[in-house]
Amino acid sequence: MTVPARDPAPIRVLMADDSTLVRAGLLALATHEGDIEVVAQAGNGREALAEARRTHPDVVLMDLRMPEMDGIEATAAIGADPGLADVRVLVLTTFDEDSDILEAIRAGASGYLLKDVAPSELRSAIRRVAAGEATLSPAVARTLMRQVADAPVQRTAPGVLDSLTEREREVLTLIGRGRSNQEVAAELFLSPATARTYASRLLSKLHARDRAQLVVLAYESGLVSPGWD
Repeated sequence: MTVPARDPAPIRVLMADDSTLVRAGLLALATHEGDIEVVAQAGNGREALAEARRTHPDVVLMDLRMPEMDGIEATAAIGADPGLADVRVLVLTTFDEDSDILEAIRAGASGYLLKDVAPSELRSAIRRVAAGEATLSPAVARTLMRQVADAPVQRTAPGVLDSLTEREREVLTLIGRGRSNQEVAAELFLSPATARTYASRLLSKLHARDRAQLVVLAYESGLVSPGWD
């Protein structure tokens, strides 16, 4: 007898926002297609951290401006908790200030979207972040790169890239320029599997949580300069 294939488990999401109305709207938008399940809600950063530890979601949708503990502090606390190592944070906020974006990525956010995002893009971003990818809306990506490029002092410690091979530096440069694994493979004449291996190795060597942090590191170390196409 043929056993029917089981549907994949839904992506488990924790929603953190101090507005009950916003949470209700996001709940309807995020779960519209059935492959995303909201397992908990929180009204401030402290509750978000507690709920993340209790429910262990795949993705936390994190607002930035919240009482008691803001979204950046909560994101950093989640990233610092070994028990939540596989929990990803997707910032969803009305604020696109340069410092907010950069600090959220430094704190460990895997993505940053504004609340005017289309419903389909929100669901797509949740899926990408759950799969271990980074996601930034185009406007946010431009703001992030401008902030890093205009920073008066590089914040990456000297010699942080010394452990990298020449090929790893090439891969990091392309990641810093926004290339996907497929594009890295094509430009360096590698197989996609090899490109993924290099990306994983860079995450490990540079103690980066995800590709968003690799992009910031590539800029702050001077490996990538403003003006890339």
